[in-house]
Amino acid sequence: MILLSTLNARYIHCSLGLRYLYANLGELQPDSKILEFMISQRPIDIAEQILQQQPKIVGFGVYIWNLQQTREVMSILKALRPDLVIVLGGPEISYETEQSPAYPLADYIITGQADLAFARLCRDVLAQRPPLLKIIEAEPRHPRELTLPYDYYSDEDIRQRVLYVEASRGCPFKCEFCLSSLDKTAQAFELEAFLQAMEDLYQRGARHFKFVDRTFNLNLKTSQRILQFFLDKPLDDLFLHFELIPDRLPEPLKKLIEQFPPGCLQFEIGIQSFNPPVQDLISRRQDHQKTIDNLSYLSQQTRVHLHTDLIAGLPGEDLQSFARGFDLLIELQVQEIQVGILKRLRGTPIIRHSEAFKMVYNPNPPYTILSTSTMDAETLFRINRFSRYWDMIANAGRFSHSLPVLLGEQPFQRFMDFSDWLFAQTGQTHRIALPRLFRLLYQFQGGNQEFSEKLQQDFHRSGIKGRFEHVIGQEHADKNQPPKQPPQASSRQQRHLA
Repeated sequence: MILLSTLNARYIHCSLGLRYLYANLGELQPDSKILEFMISQRPIDIAEQILQQQPKIVGFGVYIWNLQQTREVMSILKALRPDLVIVLGGPEISYETEQSPAYPLADYIITGQADLAFARLCRDVLAQRPPLLKIIEAEPRHPRELTLPYDYYSDEDIRQRVLYVEASRGCPFKCEFCLSSLDKTAQAFELEAFLQAMEDLYQRGARHFKFVDRTFNLNLKTSQRILQFFLDKPLDDLFLHFELIPDRLPEPLKKLIEQFPPGCLQFEIGIQSFNPPVQDLISRRQDHQKTIDNLSYLSQQTRVHLHTDLIAGLPGEDLQSFARGFDLLIELQVQEIQVGILKRLRGTPIIRHSEAFKMVYNPNPPYTILSTSTMDAETLFRINRFSRYWDMIANAGRFSHSLPVLLGEQPFQRFMDFSDWLFAQTGQTHRIALPRLFRLLYQFQGGNQEFSEKLQQDFHRSGIKGRFEHVIGQEHADKNQPPKQPPQASSRQQRHLA
């Protein structure tokens, strides 16, 4: 028995990588199985379920979010079954491999794209001609050489989970924080075969497709064909997610995008930074004005849901610069702003800036930046809390009426003030119940009548039982009592935001 396994972040996610490995096992496939888990499960329970299958080989997909838990599972498996052959692959183990805490427990590690290399290794192990080297470098393969994996999404996957698909692999850009910067270029799957696979999924009931292509709009003809393929379907229950290059949106593509109704298209657009010198430092090519024009067009003239990304902690980016970028996205009226914190992914060239910009990273996954020469640890701690609260309040979409009043004319500064105050009140960045969140927002704004009216509108559509006045009154009986003042920023932080 060959067992393919990984620990997903949540049940709703399912591993496209494992299905590629399974699809390309050839004659080994009948004696193979995919078994997925979640990082919230106990390692001892995961190990028990794996051992119940009595495998000879177990292949684990290792990522930044599951390294520690996977290592714990491996240690239990090796203690109980020293003869079990454990093979690791995935981005977290493909670079700086021997420094990984999972390295000592693995029998073999395949670096790079293991779609075909894993099957070859399994054949050698089962034929008792095991490779001499522990680290096996997979030879780069063109996507057209691979058997597509989409038949191996189960009916349960289609009904209940996110279906990841890809029309191309790789990226021609060299942004130094991203593993795709190590790719030579983007390569496409054979389009007709891919579209037939999408048709098969659709006929089986799939309606949500998340494209993992790094640059969906790189090849105009391919992008048009894929969008037209879906436009030819009934659109009432269809949801499509694409990752776009922000400064590349030609007119033929716009005409197709404009035909999609609300709730159908979501574009993930990695802005990362609006600061041109910072973009130059990290080798990011991005036309500033075209990016702004395209975001404005998409937010004003289409029904696309825009999910935009900013990264705090990039070399040379200070708090003032980051705040300007955030405020610009608010002005452009994008629906979501993902405030991310820089991570030092293994193998990425961003490490070359460590000395010049005094970049200190957390040594534990996910290796987030802790301080730089332009953002100290205190600042990055505050932005990290800001990010959690922003997801809870803004990106969740529950406060669409009251949020604009809260943000006013200085969105970043106003929300940072609220973030500092909220943490001072609760000491928490998660597990704040929704009724309590309403009370805290009301308390922070004090006697602001306009905010109170807007917050009440949000409350009525929240699904919380009870009257607004009663829920608010549980924590703030005196409606005229002013809120506690948020902690004062240091003089240096005030200068940053001035």
